[in-house]
Amino acid sequence: MFGILGFIKPGLGELIVILIILLLLFGARKLPEIGASIGAAIKEFKKSIGDKKEDPK
Repeated sequence: MFGILGFIKPGLGELIVILIILLLLFGARKLPEIGASIGAAIKEFKKSIGDKKEDPK
C-alpha cells in the first residue's frame, strides 16, 4: 500500500491525471524529449553510484 518514503503508491487514475497535466503543461511534442532526458539522467546517476561502490577509497 505504501511506497517509497511512506507515501501512498499512485493508482492508475492518479497516473492518468498526472499524464494529462503534463500534456497540458509541456505539449505532446516535448514529452518524449523530457522522458529521454530523465532516463539518461537516471542512467548516469546509477552509473556514478556503481563507480563509487567499486572504488576502494
